[in-house]
Amino acid sequence: MLPFRFAAEYLLYRLRAFKLHGVHSPFVFDLYHNVICHDGHFTAYDHVETLRQLLLDSDQKLLVTDFGAGSRTGLKNERRVKDIARTSAKPAKYGQLLYRLVNHFQPKTIFDLGTSLGITTAYLAEARRRASLFTFEGCPAIAQAAGNNFKELGLTHVQQVIGNLDETLEKQLQQIEQLDFAFFDGNHRYEPTMRYFEACLQKHHELSVFVIDDLYWSKEMKRAWQAIKNHPQVLQTVDLFYIGLVFFRTTQPKEHFTLSF
Repeated sequence: MLPFRFAAEYLLYRLRAFKLHGVHSPFVFDLYHNVICHDGHFTAYDHVETLRQLLLDSDQKLLVTDFGAGSRTGLKNERRVKDIARTSAKPAKYGQLLYRLVNHFQPKTIFDLGTSLGITTAYLAEARRRASLFTFEGCPAIAQAAGNNFKELGLTHVQQVIGNLDETLEKQLQQIEQLDFAFFDGNHRYEPTMRYFEACLQKHHELSVFVIDDLYWSKEMKRAWQAIKNHPQVLQTVDLFYIGLVFFRTTQPKEHFTLSF
């Protein structure tokens, strides 16, 4: 998305976003107050951010195979680790929100659709070391680098799934009973995003939490977010601009919230 269009989308988001006093759902009110806006510090934040800084300082080069929608910066096949870390990893604010979400909901099975160098995955994994966490990466070289990062942090419960997500996701879904938490960051186009979302719905349940990344990254992602909100199995959503939260709670009315974050 062009910078001015992205800025316009952000301005529209700020104009329609509520803060705490505008939330009338008890479930979302509690989530917003105690999780989304929580400003306390967890030691795990330091572990992951130390790793991030090491990657941002690394001149190591990797030969990248990209199965997704491509880089916003037009980087070529051979990329430096520092450049991948700068352009692909979620900012600390959002990585730490994912940590708090997992810490709050305590999912047993987590899918991370888009490992990259593993910074976001590390936040998910640090929050729930007893979970079965499957992280999907298409590029073997990047997956190997991420694997080294997981070892460095002692995240032995992270299971890497390497290969084209179009081929690996369905196979992995067949091997689990249910999917408690999923972070969708594997492809920023409409058709693949919706296909992955529909696939994961096969194993969702009442208390599952799905998180969609980069809602306004492009017109296609904006369209995908609208389609997800309108999906008959989706009952609550929370738009935080850069990411969207999706819930399936039948005990709550179907509602969509745009909250300031």
